Amino acid sequence: MTLPTDPQPADHGDMTRTDASSGTPEHDGMDHRAMDHGAMNHSGHGDHVGQFRRLFWLMLVLMVPVVGFSTMFADLLNYDLPDAAWAAWVSPVLGTVMYLWGGRPFLTGAISELRQRSPGMMLLIALAITVAFLSSWGASLGILAMELDFWWELALLIVIMLLGHWIEMRSLAQSSSALDSLAALLPDEAERVDAGEVTIVAPAELRVGDLVIVRPGGRVPADGQVTEGTADVDESMITGESRPVSRGPGSAVVAGTVATDTALRVRVTAIGDDTALAGIRRLVADAQASSSRAQRLADRAAGWLFWFALGVGVVTAIAWTLLGSPEDAVVRTITVLVIACPHALGLAIPLVVSIATERAARGGVLVTDRLALESMRTIDTVLFDKTGTLTRGEPVVSRVQPLPGFDEATVLALAAAVEGDSEHPLARAIVTAARARGLDLPAATGFRASTAVGVTATVHGHEVAVGGPSLLRQHGLEPLEVTASWALEGAIVLHVLQDGTVIGALGLADEVRPESRDAVKALRALGIGVVMITGDAEAVAQSVAAELGIDRVFAGVHPDNKAATVVQLQHEGHRVAMVGDGVNDAPALAQADVGIAIGAGTDVAIASAGVILASDDPRSVLSVIELSRASYRKMTQNLWWAAGYNLLSVPLAAGVLAPIGFVLPMEVGALLMSASTVVVAVNAQLLRRLDLRPGTSTARVLGARGATHG
Repeated sequence: MTLPTDPQPADHGDMTRTDASSGTPEHDGMDHRAMDHGAMNHSGHGDHVGQFRRLFWLMLVLMVPVVGFSTMFADLLNYDLPDAAWAAWVSPVLGTVMYLWGGRPFLTGAISELRQRSPGMMLLIALAITVAFLSSWGASLGILAMELDFWWELALLIVIMLLGHWIEMRSLAQSSSALDSLAALLPDEAERVDAGEVTIVAPAELRVGDLVIVRPGGRVPADGQVTEGTADVDESMITGESRPVSRGPGSAVVAGTVATDTALRVRVTAIGDDTALAGIRRLVADAQASSSRAQRLADRAAGWLFWFALGVGVVTAIAWTLLGSPEDAVVRTITVLVIACPHALGLAIPLVVSIATERAARGGVLVTDRLALESMRTIDTVLFDKTGTLTRGEPVVSRVQPLPGFDEATVLALAAAVEGDSEHPLARAIVTAARARGLDLPAATGFRASTAVGVTATVHGHEVAVGGPSLLRQHGLEPLEVTASWALEGAIVLHVLQDGTVIGALGLADEVRPESRDAVKALRALGIGVVMITGDAEAVAQSVAAELGIDRVFAGVHPDNKAATVVQLQHEGHRVAMVGDGVNDAPALAQADVGIAIGAGTDVAIASAGVILASDDPRSVLSVIELSRASYRKMTQNLWWAAGYNLLSVPLAAGVLAPIGFVLPMEVGALLMSASTVVVAVNAQLLRRLDLRPGTSTARVLGARGATHG
C-alpha cells in the first residue's frame, strides 16, 4: 500500500516555518473548592461566583429591615420604631436568617482555619458575627444590656463581607486549565494502519508498535518513529525551535507536533504518560502546585488582628471584672470583639484587585492570578522567550542580493512569481515582500515543488527555481559568498536560479518586533535584568540579542530545561518573570515567580500564566510592573488604614482611657468603622487614573514625549 498523499504546498528543503495553529480547544471550568481558607480558593467556577452574587443581593434585601428595625440604629438616627409587638422581632428573626444563611461561608471557613491552625479573615469575621449574634439575642431577650443589640451591625458586616468576597472571586475567576489545553494538542482521532486497512481510532486506543498515518497539516497522535515519507515537522509548540525540522525514515517525532507539507507514516513508540507531551504536562502540574502555597497579605493581617482582638478581649474581661463590674466586663468585651472585625479590611484588597484588573484589561493586560500581580513589583529579572515574543514568529525577507545584470526588484519579483502558488510560510513571506515594494509579478506557469529541494516554474520563457542548499547541490552550484554571513546571523538563505544559473539570493529571518527594543531599554532603565531564552540555535539567538541589547542568552533550550533555567536564575537569587507564548514555555511560565503569556500564544501558555498580555506588544510588561507597584501601594495604604483604625479603636472600646473618663461609645465606633470603609473605597478608586495602554508605561519610564500607543 502506497503512502497516501494530499495536494502539497511547496517544499523548500531547509526553509522554515515559525509557528503553527494549535486549534481552539474547549475549556471546562475548574471546580471551585470549598471556601475553606482566608479569601477562599480563587480557581472557582463561574457558576459559584454567580451563587455568591445572588447570596449578596438576597442578604442586602434582608439587611434593610434588620437595620431599619434595630433599636440601636433608630436611637443613632433619632427616629421612632412602631409600637407594635411584632416590630421588636423583625431584627432578631431576619438577623438570625442572615447569620445562618449569609454568614455560613464565613462560619465554615472559620472551622477550616481552626482545623488548619491558621487563623485568618474567615475566623475574624466568624468571631465578630457570632459574638454580635449571641449578644444581640441576649439583648433582645432582656438577658444582656440593650446597648449590646448589634443586629444592625451584624447585618452590615455580613453584607459588606459578602460584597468584598464576591468582588474578589469575580475578578480572579479563571476560565481555562493549562492541563486541559495540553491534552487538546493531541488530535481527536488517529488513522491507524492495520493489515493494509486504514481505520479511524482515538489516540487513547493506540498501542506501542501501531502504524499511523499523519497527513499534511495534521498532528502526530503519539510519540513515534517515521517509517515512510519525509516532511517538515513544526515542533515549535514543543521544542520552541522556530524552524520546522525535516523528518524522514528513522527520525523520531513527538505527539502534538505538525507535519506541515507531506504525509508521514509513523510507528508508535510511546503512548499516554510516557510521551513528551505528558512530561510537559507533569512539569506544569508540579510547578503550579508548588506556586499555590503563597499566603495572602490581607489574610495575614486578619490573622494578626484576630490574635490582637482576642488578646485585648481577654485583658478587657479581666480588667473590668477586677476594677469595674461583671456587667461592664461583658459589655466592654463584647464591644471589643464585635468592633475588632473591620468592614474596611474585608474590602481593602478586593476593591483594589477589582479596579486594578479592570484597568489592566482596558490596557490589554489580563490578570488571572492576584498573587502574580502582587509579586510583579519585586521582579528583578525578566526572561523573554524569543520566537513570537521578542520576534514576530514569522519569516520576512530581510536581504536581497542580486548578481550583476539583475537588480533587487527583478530577483524578488521572479522569486515571488514562482512562489505565488505555494502556501509555504516562506513563499508567503516572499510574495508579501514583493507586494510591499509595489512590484508587478510576472505570470508563472508549470509550477512544480520538489520535497526538500525547492520550487520551479516557467516565467517569460525561462525556468526559474527558488530553493535552499539542496537545490544548489542538484545543479552543482555554490552559494553566494555573502550568504555565509547571513547564515551566521540566523537568516534562512534561498537562492534564485534562472535556467540553471544563480541570479541572486534572498535572506529571510524572524523579524524582531520594533516594540521589543523599547521594552528592553525601559526594563534596563528600571534596573531590571533582561534575559532571552529560545529553542533556536546559538547563532540565531545571539543575532537577535545583539540587535536588542540583551547580554544574557540561553539558546537551544528544550522544554524541561526552560523550567530548569528559571530555577537556575531563582537559585542565583533573582525573582523571575517569564514571558512566553508556546507550549514549550508553559512549565517555565508556571515555575517563574510571575508567568506572563503573550495573548496571541497558545492556550496552554495562557492558562499557565498569572498575567496575559492581550496584545503581542512586549512593552506591556512595563504596564504590568507599573500596575503591580501602584496596586500594592493602594493595598498597603488600605490595609494600614483598615487595620490601623482597629489598632486605635479596639483599645478605646476596651476602656484604656476609662481612668480619665473616656470610653469609646459603640455608636461612635460603628460610625468610624463605616467611615473607614468609605476611605478605603475612595482610595482604591484612585487607581482608575492609570493609563496602561502598551507603550504609555514605557514612555513614562524612558521620559519619552509623543510616544506612540501600540
